[in-house]
Amino acid sequence: MTRPLRLEFAGALYHVTARGNRSNLIYRDDFDRLVWLEIIEQTCKRHQCVVHSYCQMGNHFHLMIETKSANLSQAMRHLNGLYSEYFNQRHNIVGHMFQGRYKAILVQRESYLLELSRYIVLNPVRAKIVRSIEEWPWSSFQYFVAENTPPAWLQRDWLLGQFGPTHAQAMKSYCDFVLAGVGKSSPLAATRHRI
Repeated sequence: MTRPLRLEFAGALYHVTARGNRSNLIYRDDFDRLVWLEIIEQTCKRHQCVVHSYCQMGNHFHLMIETKSANLSQAMRHLNGLYSEYFNQRHNIVGHMFQGRYKAILVQRESYLLELSRYIVLNPVRAKIVRSIEEWPWSSFQYFVAENTPPAWLQRDWLLGQFGPTHAQAMKSYCDFVLAGVGKSSPLAATRHRI
């Protein structure tokens, strides 16, 4: 069976997930998470991508990533490849780290982007890993609701611009929007045209 073609074009926005093989952990400790963040920085710089939202879980991650060129496959090969090499070497493991290829859904900005940004950062709450989203330091949420300086690869201005004319008002409105999503069903149930 042949793999479906990936739809790639300049300026495309994707929801990307990758899960550990057999649902194994892909982050065993905070050091693993920090290395992954360093590798995503390298990936974005090398492949001219920006991330609008992210969340590191235990056995998978979520990214809302925009490609400036038609190169999502190259960027993901770089990210997952380098991280797999690091992880296997550090933890003395042999074999595939990820369960198949990553999943990518092309995002329509008008209808899906805001809901997706909320869904991504609420993952730890929905999975009952933490009670409150503020308790999870491994997502982009912290950079959208506080004055923490985001890494260069994380683009927050466009998304915050959807929530208010001033930075302070936008941060509060975004926080309220995210918290209003606690307990709501996943927006992924309504997705179409998965690629």
